[in-house]
Amino acid sequence: MTPEMTLYWLDLTGTFVFGLSGAMLAVRRDLDIFGIAVLAVAAALSGGLVRDMALGATPVAALATSDYLLAALCAAVCVFFAHRQIERLAKPVMVLDALGLGLFAVSGARKALEYGLDPIPAMVVGVLTAVGGGVVRDLLVTEVPRVLREEVYALAALLGAGVVVLADHLAFEPTLSAVAGAVAAALVRILSVYLGWQAPKAPGPRS
Repeated sequence: MTPEMTLYWLDLTGTFVFGLSGAMLAVRRDLDIFGIAVLAVAAALSGGLVRDMALGATPVAALATSDYLLAALCAAVCVFFAHRQIERLAKPVMVLDALGLGLFAVSGARKALEYGLDPIPAMVVGVLTAVGGGVVRDLLVTEVPRVLREEVYALAALLGAGVVVLADHLAFEPTLSAVAGAVAAALVRILSVYLGWQAPKAPGPRS
């Protein structure tokens, strides 16, 4: 698979998964079908929009083709009809969010590298891509974004992006490194929730 196709499928899969997470949150908030679609699209497309605007990639991928919008709307339809089945999963919104986080972290970093960014800026773009959709989704339902209240959220995205950047430096196969980065980010995020991991905080008393 070519690097361009790898990026396309990472983007499309991440779009669908983040769309599911947005739609599931909408169902939990008792929104109607329009609200479900809006939250699915916002969660699915916002991260990619932030990435492409940061890179100056125009037209942005989410609007250059109908594929991404259709993927987000398909996710909304799936949740509308099958949310009870999805809800049977343990912490479905968190798990879906973790998968989307990993996929978008690696796609953001991969695209940044292709645009010639240095390793550290490429990792930053990966993190921005990963957290963007979740931030917009949470703000739309007046929740404090997870990236601000769950410290390992951004760190997990940074790990996924770091795997891609390191693999690129070592000239590893792009598709395999992208899968490894996405899995690593998702696993760290899921384990952090179940095991109560937190990032270090400043020592001493707080006012």
